[in-house]
Amino acid sequence: MAIINTTPDSFSGDGLAGQLDAVIDRAKRAIDAGADLLDIGGESSRPGSSGVSVEEELRRVVPAVEALAALGCPISVDTVKPQVMQAAISAGASMINDINAFREPGAVDVVADSNCAVCVMHMQGVPRSMQVSPSYANVVAEVSAFLQARLEVLERAGIDRNRMLVDPGFGFGKTLDHNRELFRALPVFGKLAPVLVGVSRKTMLGQMTGLSVDRRMAPSVVAAIAAAARGAAILRVHDVVETVAGLKVWRELGIGDTL
Repeated sequence: MAIINTTPDSFSGDGLAGQLDAVIDRAKRAIDAGADLLDIGGESSRPGSSGVSVEEELRRVVPAVEALAALGCPISVDTVKPQVMQAAISAGASMINDINAFREPGAVDVVADSNCAVCVMHMQGVPRSMQVSPSYANVVAEVSAFLQARLEVLERAGIDRNRMLVDPGFGFGKTLDHNRELFRALPVFGKLAPVLVGVSRKTMLGQMTGLSVDRRMAPSVVAAIAAAARGAAILRVHDVVETVAGLKVWRELGIGDTL
């Protein structure tokens, strides 16, 4: 899954707000590099971010979805707002990736009335304050229970389980130790639904390596391979060329799940 940010304030510095031609170019290059899915985001969810209005997010996202739908690659839209979900689906999106796990009033109804895939993510708190002092008694058990409960809500709304994915939410209200525990437990989450892992360029990799965000490509590729080895179904990444190459070497060498 290739990350295509249409924000001006992405944590990774690759936002393309108001640059539709650049968005199309980046998407084409990602597809050529081997991306199977494009994830379009019009609102930054980095720690400390405060969000944008519905109108502004629609302005950023809808033209991008409409333009990219013609490329023939499935499109996911990363949003928490039901209005944006509805507009994105109408514009051609085939998946909604919600960091708020469809808890916003009306969100479940929007996706239930469609045939799109849905990704349910765990987040403790909200982006503005989620990293202040995250705390869990048992992070794996609590995240797993939350995801299971949200899947059941979606199922009761008439959404088939084969349309659902889960994301443990690395970096969303978690310390480095929490992230490590969740990563080791990826097979646990895979028993709930196929797992999407998004750790590309994140702070947790900077904490492990001491590298700034612009130097985290190699750690991101290693983390993606480790996630694949633990059963991740979708890898959400910035660096498609390098990740595809890393996965190819991993498979060619036949090292399987020995990581």
